[in-house]
This record gives sequence, structure tokens and C-alpha cells, in this order.
Amino acid sequence: MLNISHNSVNEKVDIRKFKSTKGTFDIPYYKKLNKFLLALAIILFIVLFLPWTQNISGKGIVTTLKPNQRPQAIQSQIPGRIEEWFVQEGAYVNKGDTILRISEVKSDYFDDKLVERTNDQIVAKSQSVEAYTGKVGALNRQISALQNEQSLKLKQTQNKLMQANLKVKSDSIDLEAAKTNLKIAETQFNRIQTLQNEGLKAVKDVEEKRLKLQETQAKFVSQENKYLASQNEVINAQLELSRIKASYGDKISKAQSDMFTAQSSQFDTEAQVTKLENAYSNYKRRNSLLYVTAPQSGYINRALTGGIGITFKEGEELVSIMPAQIDLAVETFVRPIDLPLIHKGEKVRIQFDGWPAIVFSGWPNVSYGTYGAKVVAIERYISSNGKYRVLLAPDTEDHEWPDAIRVGSGAKTIALLEDVPIWFELWRQINSFPPNYYEPETSKTTSKKDKK
Repeated sequence: MLNISHNSVNEKVDIRKFKSTKGTFDIPYYKKLNKFLLALAIILFIVLFLPWTQNISGKGIVTTLKPNQRPQAIQSQIPGRIEEWFVQEGAYVNKGDTILRISEVKSDYFDDKLVERTNDQIVAKSQSVEAYTGKVGALNRQISALQNEQSLKLKQTQNKLMQANLKVKSDSIDLEAAKTNLKIAETQFNRIQTLQNEGLKAVKDVEEKRLKLQETQAKFVSQENKYLASQNEVINAQLELSRIKASYGDKISKAQSDMFTAQSSQFDTEAQVTKLENAYSNYKRRNSLLYVTAPQSGYINRALTGGIGITFKEGEELVSIMPAQIDLAVETFVRPIDLPLIHKGEKVRIQFDGWPAIVFSGWPNVSYGTYGAKVVAIERYISSNGKYRVLLAPDTEDHEWPDAIRVGSGAKTIALLEDVPIWFELWRQINSFPPNYYEPETSKTTSKKDKK
């Protein structure tokens, strides 16, 4: 019925007296229920003040702590053709064990004796270098001999030139003496002739003086010829000096030209030897690549290129290997809004797929089946999924991770933050506020010291 009147019936009439209502209000279990609800309300009120650990949950996968411990694909540095397999999938191999043998597919390397023949070419070219070296040495000795001979010839010719100059001086002195004797003979002849004309001297005396004058003239002419001849000897010595310089200069230049040609051929041959040695090393290294070996000890996961006779290109993945010795880790992803709350060294709880667990995210101490971890690396750049990658390593102070965990399996992570009351966490969740921003204790201690 509609409660139209303002007069309440229960204020004037005691409804507990009626039979229909007496059974309703006097039932015992309603009193117990009321007590239970009251006790439950009190307990819930008390629970609101219990501590609650704020956390950031995420999903990730099991990986390895070090990059060299992660699954890798073995590739071939050269193109080839698969000839023989030495392993099977799931087999354990040690570092350096042969996995498969390949053969060449390029015609430049079909020769089985390519390395030996290249070595023979190196030996022949090396001998050619030695021959050129000997030729250069011989030409150097020839140049030294020519230079020594030129020096001696020049000294000899210079001595002749000095002798010729001295002879010129001697002949010039004798010529002057002959001129003086000629003048004296002419004076005596003129004087005796004058006396003969005056009748003081006989004709015989005049003839004797004339004969002596002619002899003196003859000596003067002879001495003049000697003087001219000695001057010619000086000129000849100078010409000989110039000829020796030109002749030996031409011989030395020709020998030097031959030496430079030999040196050029020697350097060119040495360059060819170096090139052949490089090719020899490459061929030798290429032969070793015909056997694909394990880069580290591990298990063969899968043959990515199977069969016999299949050709492949360089860099193509042939087989996948999983290292035997690994340090397990978990990579998880957090939202950008939660990234400032994550720091290196922070503790994280992990639940692995396949391991039963009872998780109380706010009370990590009472959770069952979770394992401890620490943050060891935080990605500096956002991933393609719009989150930041965080790498977790096992916590040495907690339980060891299960041995049966395999790389690539799934995991759920719970990053533990500050402890707050439950009522505060409920209020934060209702208002969609982020967890409390905080800094690690080490950072707080450092900031306090800086302020002081």
C-alpha cells in the first residue's frame, strides 16, 4: 500500500503482538545474522587500515641475462650447397663441432688445388722480387764504380790542365827571352852594319851578325810555336775535362735510369706478391668455411634449411642452436606512465606459466608459487608495443627459479612499490590515480647529502 498518511501505524499499534509478525521478529537466526554482519563490518573496517603493497603488473617472457646466451641461428659467410649433415635436431654439440659440410657454387672456386697454385704463384713472384733486388744492387754498384772512375779521370785531366797551364807560362817566358835576344841581335846587326858603312868593320863581321840575327829569329819563331802549342794543350785539357764530365754523366744517368726501372718493377712485383698473399689467405679461410661449426656449446633446436644438395646464399640461416649454459631472466613491459616508478635493484615477484600459484598482489609475503627477481635493466627507448622493456634477473636472496623453465615461456610480473593502507588503495583505484611516485632509498640518501 502507498504510505499516503503521515500517521505511522507502528507508532500507535505494536505489531509484535500479532501472530503473523511475532514469528518474524522473534526468529533466533536473524539475531545471529545481525551479529555476524556487525562483526563482518567491524572486520572490514579494520581491514581497511591494513597495509597494502602497491604494485605494477605486467606480462613478459623468459629470456637470458646475456645476449650471447640467447637462441641464435647459425649462418654461412659464403654461398654454397649442402653436402652432408653431422647432427640431428635436439643433439648436444660442443664448441667447434662440425654441424654440416658444404661445397662451392661459384665457378671461381671450383679448383681443388686453388690454394696450392696460389702459393706457387707467390713463390714465383717472390723469386722475381729477389731477382729485381739483385739487379738494383748490381746497378748501384755500377753507379758507384762509374762515379769513382769519373772522379779519378777528372783528377787526371785536371792535373794535365795544370801542367799545360804551367807549360804555357814557361813557354811565354822563353818567348819573351827570345824576343829580347831578337832585339839584341837586331841592334848588334844594325850597329855592325853602320860601322861597316863607316869603314870601321869588315864585311865578314857584318855577315856573322846577319847569320846570328837569322838564328835568333829562327829561335823566336820556334819558341812562339811552342807557346801556341802549349796553349792548344790547355784547350785540349779543358775539352777533355768537359768530355769526361759529359761521358760519365751520361753513363751514370743511364745506369740510374735502369736502376729506377728495376726498382719500379720490384715494387710492382712486391705489390703483386702482397695481392697474391691476400688472395691466398682468403682462399685458405674460405676452405675452412666449407665446414659449418658450432660457435658455442649447446643444443640443436631446429634445422632451418634441411636436405642434401640444397643451395643457399651467404648470410642465410641454416640451423638454430640454444646455448647450454645460460643465466635465466625475464623481460616484461610496463606502461610509460609507470616507468618513473621502476628503478634498478627494485624487487619484483614473478609467476611462471605452468607453475601453479596463489597470488595476493597486495600481500606478496603470503603469495604462493611466485619467485623473486630484481630489475637489472630498463630500456631507454619505447618498444613497438607502446611500452618500455624491463629486464629482470633472479633474486639471490629468494627461492631459486625452477630448473625446468625454458626460454620463451610466459611469465606474469608484479613490481612491488610502496606500502599504503587498503582504504587509500581503494580510493586510488576508484579515482584512477597512478601509484605513489617514489625514489629508491639510495637516491634519497644521496639527495640529502647533496642538500647538506
